[in-house]
Amino acid sequence: MLKIVPDPPPTPVILEDTLTLAADYALCAEAVAQQALLMQPRSPAAPLIMASMHELESLRRLLESALLQIHHPPSRHPTH
Repeated sequence: MLKIVPDPPPTPVILEDTLTLAADYALCAEAVAQQALLMQPRSPAAPLIMASMHELESLRRLLESALLQIHHPPSRHPTH
């Protein structure tokens, strides 16, 4: 007899793992941007590198916030 519902994938990707990996990549990208700025501080691209660093830091904080929400989900009690 054939199954109607297929089995789930053998190694499911967990959202927490994906967010952690994304935060790690953002941290590495931020370090690369910092190194580029240290190597060429007077480069015409320096303002763009600094903006990239700022955006990567914001991304990292957003990912960390998402991870905290997974660990401590907000309560769903109605407020009156």
